[in-house]
Amino acid sequence: MRPHIEMAPLDLDSGWLPLSGFDGLEARVLADDLDEGSRSGARSRLVRFSPGARTHGVLSHAYWEEVFIISGDLYAIPKGEPGACAAPAYAVRPPGTAHGPFASRGGCTLLEVQYFVK
Repeated sequence: MRPHIEMAPLDLDSGWLPLSGFDGLEARVLADDLDEGSRSGARSRLVRFSPGARTHGVLSHAYWEEVFIISGDLYAIPKGEPGACAAPAYAVRPPGTAHGPFASRGGCTLLEVQYFVK
């Protein structure tokens, strides 16, 4: 179970870790008890793309996902044009929604909230 966190200061200069399987992306976990095996819990994290970073392939997962672009630009490959989706922007993806790949020309920071609904 995720702990109660009440407006704790957040150091945005530390705590970033490479996002496994995604070159040029880092994540800063805020809270996480997401369990894909039992289809329960939730995860909140910041994700940042370095300038020019790209993901490869289409993603799909069993949980809901909400994404808020806090700063920078993010666009879908090959559908979008560089800079086509700039902050602020928001997406909500039901389970099974195909999305990506994505790229960022100038870099960006996202807030991701991923969760299961019973």
